[in-house]
Amino acid sequence: MPDVPETAESRLTVTRLFEQQRGYGSPNRWIGGEYERSVVRSDGRSVGYFEPDGIRWILGELQSRLGWAPYVEHSPTGDHLIALEAGRAGGGASITLEPGGQVELSGRPHASLAGLDAEVRENRRVLHELSAGKDHHWLAIGLTPYAPIDSIAFVPKGRYAIMREYLPKVGPLAHWMMKGTTSVQGNFDYADEEDCARKFKVALALGPLNTAMFANSPIAEGRATGWRSYRSHIWTQTDPARTGFPAAVREGYTHARWIDYLLDTPMMFLKLDGAWIAANGQTFRAWMSEGYVDGSGARHFPTMADWELHQTSVFPEVRVKRTIEVRGADLVSVDLCVAFGALWYGLLYGALSETERWVNENIAEDPRVAQESAGRYGLGGQMGARRTADLAGDVVQIALAGLRFLGEDTDLLTPLIDQVASGESPADRLIRAWEADPSPPAFLRACAY
Repeated sequence: MPDVPETAESRLTVTRLFEQQRGYGSPNRWIGGEYERSVVRSDGRSVGYFEPDGIRWILGELQSRLGWAPYVEHSPTGDHLIALEAGRAGGGASITLEPGGQVELSGRPHASLAGLDAEVRENRRVLHELSAGKDHHWLAIGLTPYAPIDSIAFVPKGRYAIMREYLPKVGPLAHWMMKGTTSVQGNFDYADEEDCARKFKVALALGPLNTAMFANSPIAEGRATGWRSYRSHIWTQTDPARTGFPAAVREGYTHARWIDYLLDTPMMFLKLDGAWIAANGQTFRAWMSEGYVDGSGARHFPTMADWELHQTSVFPEVRVKRTIEVRGADLVSVDLCVAFGALWYGLLYGALSETERWVNENIAEDPRVAQESAGRYGLGGQMGARRTADLAGDVVQIALAGLRFLGEDTDLLTPLIDQVASGESPADRLIRAWEADPSPPAFLRACAY
């Protein structure tokens, strides 16, 4: 990045950040899905980046089969393929790597659930096709079940080299989050600041129920953890400044409060002239006012691209950028991944007023307390005075009505309706499979993607 001249016209200001955020609103009802998948060997070891048929090889095969553009990161250790980008013709979809080699599909925006459904199923087909004959096991689970976290190597990505040093200083399970966890996430449009505030409020309030319905990470390092979603617990032990339920917006979202939250969250890294640099906890607000002085004495101030990069380094249960990102679910089967999208599509687009009414009447507990119950007990727990499964039953019925109103395929929600009606989270089935036979061959079959 070239030096930014120290003039009032070129400097970022809070007003400029606010105006950009206000300009993000869209009248559309698009949905985009994000799916992090881990791949392991027959004995549960994580597949490494540099192995002959490892993560780099998988990206190369995906590039060949999909025709997407490679993104290569240049670093002192060499040039490394770390992502694929579909480009505008592909709707902006991408495939990226999480720190432990988890392969993430960030799908294109879809105007209906049918497109979302087709995209993730086709991507799974390609993954299975390229892995045929290989010692690859793709998992539908929120945490890699066997590999010791310390045994999983970091992928060669510049920002991860800084994060792996910074995060353990503020969170004892940070490396578990980085290298072991996987999730399904959804992105949803908002029309303007008021619409964003309404959707953010209900998504944050329903965060613990989201965790409970999709809880699917009961096993870690070859042992039962006692949690339905150990992944949710890991996130509470990662970095309280950038995770969970931000106090700045817990009582009510505004763009100004959200921007203040981002401005005052300690930075992990910044990027100058293509090089990743440790920010050592400097806030973005301080960078805007004081600049960053490099080794030659030159002072650098952030650009809007730096602001957009910084927004990717906070990980609350609900995140606002150009869209609203709902983040709290473990990775589950493809059927349930699509049902996750259908749930939130119905709640946020088809039945927002009814969802707001229900939240106001039924959700009073501090979400941090409810999140503890959701992670430990899943749908088998209790939130406030009611059983978690009963609360979830109400919510899926509201989503179902929302999908009907929109004319969407309600069958896509059926796997979640059935899951909630059982009173169990996906993790309960995995716990029974583990108790019946904890050997890798049997358990990897039970959680196959």
